[in-house]
Amino acid sequence: QVQLVESGGGVVQAGGSLRLSCAASGRTVSASAMGWIRQAPGKEREFVVSVSWNGDNTYYGDSMKGRFTISRDNAKNMVYLQMNSLKPEDTAVYYCATAPGRTAVVGVRGFDYWGQGTQVTVSS
Repeated sequence: QVQLVESGGGVVQAGGSLRLSCAASGRTVSASAMGWIRQAPGKEREFVVSVSWNGDNTYYGDSMKGRFTISRDNAKNMVYLQMNSLKPEDTAVYYCATAPGRTAVVGVRGFDYWGQGTQVTVSS
C-alpha cells in the first residue's frame, strides 16, 4: 500500500513562490515515477508534472512549463514541487501522485495513487 503525504501549501500573492513536499512510503516508490496533479474548485483534476524514477525525465503541463520544477530525493523518499511566478489560476488542491512504472507519465490517468492534497491559494 502506498502512502503519500503532502505539505507546504498555503496562501501566497500573485508572483510569489511556494515549495510543496511529498513524503512517500509503501511500495518501492523510489523505483516508481511520481508527480503532481491539482484540482481547482468546480474543475476536473489537472496534470501538473511527472518525473521518472531516477529524475532523468520530466513532463510538465503546458501552463506550468518554465514556472514549476519537480525534483525527487529517493534516499529520503521525497518529492518536491517548486512553484514560482504563481498566478491566481494556480489556486487548487495539489496532490502528490505515484505511477505503477518507472517512466514519467503524461496525464492524470497515468497515476494510480495520490495523497490527501494540500491547498494552494494565490491571491491577486
